[in-house]
Amino acid sequence: PMVGAIPADGRMTDRLTLRYRSPVAARDQLLAVAGRRVTGHEFHRTVVEPAYGDRPAWLVDGEPVGFATDSLHASYLHLHWAGHPHLAQRFAAAVHAYAATPSPKPVTNGSSEAVRGVVSDRFWEDLSHHGDRDVADGLVDLAVNVRVPGPPDWLAAVINEATSALGAYPRTDDTTAAIAAAHAIPPESVLPTAGGAETFTLLARALRPRRPVVVHPQFTEPEAALRAAGHVPQRVVLTSDTGFRLDPSQIPADADLVMVGNPTNPTGTLHSAATLRRLLRPGRVLVVDEAFMDAVPGEPETMITRAMPGLVVLRSLTKTWGLAGLRAGYAVGDPEIITRLRAQQPPWSVSAPALAAIAACLTDKAREIADAAAEEIAAVRHYLVDRLAELHLVVAGEPRTPFVLVDSGRADREPGWLREALRTEGFAVRRGETFPGLGPDWIRIAVRDRSTTDRLAEALQRIRDRYA
Repeated sequence: PMVGAIPADGRMTDRLTLRYRSPVAARDQLLAVAGRRVTGHEFHRTVVEPAYGDRPAWLVDGEPVGFATDSLHASYLHLHWAGHPHLAQRFAAAVHAYAATPSPKPVTNGSSEAVRGVVSDRFWEDLSHHGDRDVADGLVDLAVNVRVPGPPDWLAAVINEATSALGAYPRTDDTTAAIAAAHAIPPESVLPTAGGAETFTLLARALRPRRPVVVHPQFTEPEAALRAAGHVPQRVVLTSDTGFRLDPSQIPADADLVMVGNPTNPTGTLHSAATLRRLLRPGRVLVVDEAFMDAVPGEPETMITRAMPGLVVLRSLTKTWGLAGLRAGYAVGDPEIITRLRAQQPPWSVSAPALAAIAACLTDKAREIADAAAEEIAAVRHYLVDRLAELHLVVAGEPRTPFVLVDSGRADREPGWLREALRTEGFAVRRGETFPGLGPDWIRIAVRDRSTTDRLAEALQRIRDRYA
């Protein structure tokens, strides 16, 4: 009110307002992305009328408050910056981006044009968002990448049998030996983990990189773990016009930690092992997330070899075997780095049932089953791509994963329109704007059986007819 920056009037009151608040961001804005909860307090003797504008800053107990524009954020809330350092970073990044733009543009979640293909430390996506948050009761789940709803009977029996020994602390020796034998690597290069994601936290705690770099778009946990440990990673953001393929020259020469997915979530891009080997150099740790490599028939581009200096590779059993709730995975790589990770891992981090499942999934018979599943995934993925093409929805790049990425943007529709339209048709897909480098028109669609794909295509046809 004082300088006319917001369309409201202010007046003094006799009452002091002093209270703690825990609001939610009403929409994507300078400080936070929609749905992000923060904490702070109010301390004032004034009120403004109206209490909020066309774009409220926050929702407090479901009620809108404050004012937000592309270049302004105004409310009575005093944020707890120490508890939410990403808010300050987001605000500072927005200021720098605004100042560097000749004609000011809105700073919105997912707008990455200024950083695509180059290094950036801009940060405002909700990195904690995962596909399960896009799912709701009654919706067909195309947002989560787990291939089956649960483990097959033979694997469930192994897990159940392991529960008979829950009175004893879990030991990793046998599972470590099974992983080493499956990949023909020394046991000292192996670390069983509570799912693949645990390794990102261990890396963030064990390493002290001066210039960590994360290649995006990719799974957001690597960057989230680095930031939680106090690191400030920079980003190399790949673009759709290159099929989201990495050129090793894009990585800064002085990067001492590089994190990349292969094949990558959410783009489905499979980088060649030769390309990734060009990223190896003395003084650098290369982390390759191969959580979806077992969905690629034959795993031709895996980075797992007997000698892996400066390299860590992550594997997850979640997707192929339906074990998301069990948390079963492992890391393999440079023995020196694996030792540092093991030192950061809490004692008995991996449960006895998870250890039994890991060993069981790496037997020759289980790997034959996984190879057959990979061939099946490839076939139904091709079918999905073809059905989407019939509806003029083009899949990005050449995906080699149990999901595909689609840009659904239309000039005559609001961002995110197709995702919302699909929800009304009973389908949940993964939103794209929480992946750095993507915006709200990008959606990730999980590969399912042909019948489900046909039902999706019918829903998309109805949507297309509705908006024709």
